[in-house]
Amino acid sequence: MSAIPSVTALLDTAVTALGGSRRDGQVRMASAVAHAIDTGEHLAVQAGTGTGKSLAYLVPAIRHAVESGRTVVVSTATIALQRQLIERDLPRLAPALTGSLHREPTFAILKGRGNYLCLNKIHSGTAEEPATELFDAFELSRTGREVTRLREWTSDTETGDRDDLSPGVSDRSWRQVSVTARECLGAANCSYAEDCFAERSRRAAGQVDVIVTNHALLAIDAMSPASILPEHDVVVIDEAHELVDRITSVSTAEISGAGITLVARRCGKLIDDETTDALLGAGENLDGLLAESPAREWIRLPSGMAEALAGLRDRLWQARNAIGPVRMPGAGDDSAAARSAALTSLEDTHDTVVRLLGAFDSPDEAKRRDVVWVAHDKVGQDTRAVLRIAPLSVGGLLRASLFAKATVILTSATLTVGGNFDALAATWGLPAAGRRDTDGADPSTEVPTGDIDAMAIGKTAPADDAPPRWTGLDAGSPFDYRKAAILYVARHLPRPGRDAIADVTLDELAGLVDAAGGRTLGLFSSMRAAREAAEAIRGRTHHPVLCQGEDTTSALVRRFADDPETCLFGTLSLWQGVDVPGPSCSLVVIDRVPFPRPDDPLLTARQRAVEARGGNGFLTVAANHAALLLAQGAGRLLRSTDDRGVVAVLDSRLATAGYGGYLLASLPPFWRTTDGDLVRSALGRLAAIPYG
Repeated sequence: MSAIPSVTALLDTAVTALGGSRRDGQVRMASAVAHAIDTGEHLAVQAGTGTGKSLAYLVPAIRHAVESGRTVVVSTATIALQRQLIERDLPRLAPALTGSLHREPTFAILKGRGNYLCLNKIHSGTAEEPATELFDAFELSRTGREVTRLREWTSDTETGDRDDLSPGVSDRSWRQVSVTARECLGAANCSYAEDCFAERSRRAAGQVDVIVTNHALLAIDAMSPASILPEHDVVVIDEAHELVDRITSVSTAEISGAGITLVARRCGKLIDDETTDALLGAGENLDGLLAESPAREWIRLPSGMAEALAGLRDRLWQARNAIGPVRMPGAGDDSAAARSAALTSLEDTHDTVVRLLGAFDSPDEAKRRDVVWVAHDKVGQDTRAVLRIAPLSVGGLLRASLFAKATVILTSATLTVGGNFDALAATWGLPAAGRRDTDGADPSTEVPTGDIDAMAIGKTAPADDAPPRWTGLDAGSPFDYRKAAILYVARHLPRPGRDAIADVTLDELAGLVDAAGGRTLGLFSSMRAAREAAEAIRGRTHHPVLCQGEDTTSALVRRFADDPETCLFGTLSLWQGVDVPGPSCSLVVIDRVPFPRPDDPLLTARQRAVEARGGNGFLTVAANHAALLLAQGAGRLLRSTDDRGVVAVLDSRLATAGYGGYLLASLPPFWRTTDGDLVRSALGRLAAIPYG
């Protein structure tokens, strides 16, 4: 068989077949990915909108898979990108490369078991019915109808995949017909293993060149003693700026009184009444103590909590032993699924309690591995006290379970913070000692202040004897940022407060919206602020204003894109999830620097840990969080090379605070100004350009 062409040759073939044109940044990125795969060095690559980063990593990944016979894993943070890869990019790319590779590349999507119907749970009749005291009659009726539809769908679906069900169903209904990985009986013990939708998906994924999955499943695979993903030697992590948050989310556990009640209900008739009552009593004791605790981080266990947790731990293990690993006398053939679900609930809750009891073992807070806090969650009209525990850092887990086992390519449109990759690299567990070269950033974006180098923890991670080797690359962007966009910082406005938006700020916003002729995407730090601003602008201008929550986000974005005079205001999901090229999005307004809430227990604990090591906790945690979100928000403006417009930040701190330069260094190199008259004039000229 003739040799496989080089990556650049394959990329040219693919781009031509797909009707595109060569992009320098895409070629640089593809070459860097190929080099990383060849050398085993990890790669962090920032590729701005329009670079074509999906193709830039898929082509070298596919080439490696075909040449080596090994699978490549591609992980994403969002369902939207997962679908783009599986439904658009790979189906078009595979046939385009078939001739050059001498066979057609194969690919598949791999999701967690909870995304698929469980035939055993459906046919054994072990689905849990919600308790009537917890849900109203309407919800019970709705759940019943949806579960009936799901049972009927079992006969029609080829995949059993929740994403293929239209219209969808509530999470509560889906849980009646699905299981988690730990609740699954396993192929060897399940009579439906041959037809199992999840097993079929996994078998298909084990035989392809490229597997597309998500960060959550990647995290579960890293933490599980058993491999979930097929054997692989290369992992591509797209939307890598989300990696730490997704890994943290999977690693976070919680307990509550309601949760213990659910565990006891799952035990059903598998344990005697006395054991059930003891477990429920331990849960009620915990619930009473949590209800009296304010929502905040725990530095130590409050009075009485150690005893309550120890009692709960013992009751959980007693119940677990009462069930036992074998079928109980007189149990029916279908009891295996119920027993597996009960054991999983008991063991998971027991492990969480043990983790909580050990969280405060070290008297030195900086040496603790976990953060513990009480949250008061709204459930309908009620408030529920929940005790949560999350890892202080996931860098060690990533370094040991991801970077030590495969070559990893991390990419996103926004990976540099303060002008370099070091901050995010440290959170991934990549030490500065392993860095091979410069990140290729424009020197003009370097931080102008001298104190940033004092941020020790932001540039280092706990070093290994042989630290992972990694390279950073900024592949650039096809946009001429200085000619295409203006960054306007409203320096004259008052500093944002915790109360209502100042009238002068709302007047500034209204003036910008009027000058732009609508066409405004408003990104706000909270839903309260978004609603307040929407109501005010409706009263100050004649332009239609949509607000997140008034319809589904996808429907609102479609209406915003279809009518250039319309504005769309909203919060976090809009900062990262809107792709509207053209005149409909000519102005992006950011109400304030998006620092995390000062009472966020996890981020506060991480800041303290940085300071305990002599670093700048505010810059390393809060400012880095804000910088990434700012870059994501500003990135909503230019989505095609023809786009023009303004990013307006209504927070004077970006121009006046000492950390302003650090945040600005994380943004694209827009032309910058603090002159509002100049900006309104530019928006007016842009609005006068005919469209349609």
